[in-house]
Amino acid sequence: MGLYDRDYARSSQTDNGLERINYQTREEEQLHVITDINAFVKTTYMYFAASLMAGTAGAYAGMQAAATIKSFYWPLVILEIALIFGLNFVRNKPGINSIVLFAFTFISGLTLTPLLSTILHMPGGAGIVTNAFLMTSVAFGALTMFAMNTKKDFTMMGKMLFIALIIMIVGGVVNIFLGSPILQLILAGAGALLFSFFILYDTQNIIQGAYDSPVSAAASLYLDFLNLFVSLLQILGIFGGREE
Repeated sequence: MGLYDRDYARSSQTDNGLERINYQTREEEQLHVITDINAFVKTTYMYFAASLMAGTAGAYAGMQAAATIKSFYWPLVILEIALIFGLNFVRNKPGINSIVLFAFTFISGLTLTPLLSTILHMPGGAGIVTNAFLMTSVAFGALTMFAMNTKKDFTMMGKMLFIALIIMIVGGVVNIFLGSPILQLILAGAGALLFSFFILYDTQNIIQGAYDSPVSAAASLYLDFLNLFVSLLQILGIFGGREE
């Protein structure tokens, strides 16, 4: 009986030792995952910041050659769309993916030229652009912090957001022919709301590891920021135009 007790005690000590090793291994694995996610998020936001600078450079360059940009507007839009689709194919190719990302963001700045030019030629236009950018930056920062800290899961909204985006695109195409300021205001308001939710959705997907490349993650954040900025710029521009 004493021998049995000693064997049982020895076995128990072995089992406890294995449990501690397994527990430590799981802890190390979890820590490794957290470290990887933190590094991914940091790299993503570095690319995002650089993308904003590239887009700003494109907008500045476009304003210096507004007449030329206006003549080549639709080819630039087609190139912009081609680059964002191309980015999906090279997202895991270091070097090439960053070149495509910055080329896309620079071109997106160029295609902002007609809207920026229209706003800047309005009374107080520079103030409208500045206010729209500041509002976008504050909203983006606040929504990002909320998405990172809330327990509410926004990653389940993907299908609904995609459908809303398609409806908005269709509405925008229709308004190209109608030229209705009221419809444009409705679309801009809906766009501001929609891309606010996209910021929440994409931010949570990034911190949960849904993206396989920080470049593609940064492109998603850039598109959210850009479209929110454009929506707010249109809203402020419409109201600013009514005050003339």
